[in-house]
Amino acid sequence: MATLKTSILGIDFENPFILASAPPTAKIESIDKAFSLGWGGAALKTITPDNLEMVEASQRYATWKSGGKVCGFENIELLSHLTVQQWLDGIKYLKQKHPTKVQIASIMAPVVKEEWQKLVVTFNRSGIDAFELNFSCPHGMPEKGIGMAIGTSPEISAMITQWVMEVAEKPVFVKLSPNVTNIVEIAEAVEKAGASGFAAINTVQSLMGIDLDSFEPMPNVNEQSTFGGYSGMAVKPIGLRCVAQVRQNSKLPILGIGGISNWRDAAEYMAVGADAVQVCTEVMINGYKIIEQMKNGLLAYLEDKGFESPMDLKNKAIDKLITHKTLDKSRQVYPRINDELCIKCGKCVMICDESEHSALRLENGHIAVDLNKCVGCSLCSHVCPKTAIKMR
Repeated sequence: MATLKTSILGIDFENPFILASAPPTAKIESIDKAFSLGWGGAALKTITPDNLEMVEASQRYATWKSGGKVCGFENIELLSHLTVQQWLDGIKYLKQKHPTKVQIASIMAPVVKEEWQKLVVTFNRSGIDAFELNFSCPHGMPEKGIGMAIGTSPEISAMITQWVMEVAEKPVFVKLSPNVTNIVEIAEAVEKAGASGFAAINTVQSLMGIDLDSFEPMPNVNEQSTFGGYSGMAVKPIGLRCVAQVRQNSKLPILGIGGISNWRDAAEYMAVGADAVQVCTEVMINGYKIIEQMKNGLLAYLEDKGFESPMDLKNKAIDKLITHKTLDKSRQVYPRINDELCIKCGKCVMICDESEHSALRLENGHIAVDLNKCVGCSLCSHVCPKTAIKMR
């Protein structure tokens, strides 16, 4: 029988599903509810020194939808509004009520050694299980030299990590930004500085859109806006890439984040190196109760594959990610058309003709393939409205 239990840096998780540091972990009572529903852990909404001013904008969310479903989510919300003492009291309460649940303290401070170390020392023995250093929020006041202003600099990231490691009594995960040219460079810098592990990724800096009647950007804050953090299912390919790249260059634990909306997404992250996963946007859209299908789905999958725990799934795909140069280019696939499904709309013919190869033609009520022209690119199979084309 498979189990969802896993262990990371000596921390035991009931299951690998953790609430990410975000609005769903902003209140003690909300985390309490989530733990009761089955979440394995929570990264608390980022805690800052009490003297750091926090004034929110309204509106602060914008979405991109397709077919009524939220595919992309932008937010410009800032950090926790609870005081340090409120968090200390809340962490104690949660640990007493849910002793088996994992609490990760996400923290952020200005680039001042005393500020970072004071936060760490304060929370060392609060009941938390680990720290998460938020170096990477794209809208978390980078103009004040915090958030992404830290995470895009390997030197500053390494320096603060070293400050934290001097006093930390719990494992320390550094939350990495995708808004960099080379995420591995940042990961290597903080690993050399002593980081225990990584959390990847934070949100992607974005601009959701423009109202073409008023020319106001979204989210609309009194007819203006700013660049915010993009999340949701649309960023999963970016998150997977980043986690895989970090895994290829490090053996440290990774908490995978980015566009995880179901157990399959979580399993993909684990297959490229994540030890556990964090979820935010899907919870903001559909609520904490999604944990039930996530746990049941992953457990059934592990049992079907003959895996004993999530750790057996970890890294299963990582060796299959190689450079373009080393890909095997000796084998070519070709489209095979299912005449029963094909509606003869001709879209594949048009797209193939207008996208370089002209290898398809509609002939006697059938889509024919010119094998001398076909290069096996697979575009036709992706644009077919009836999934009538498979590559073989």
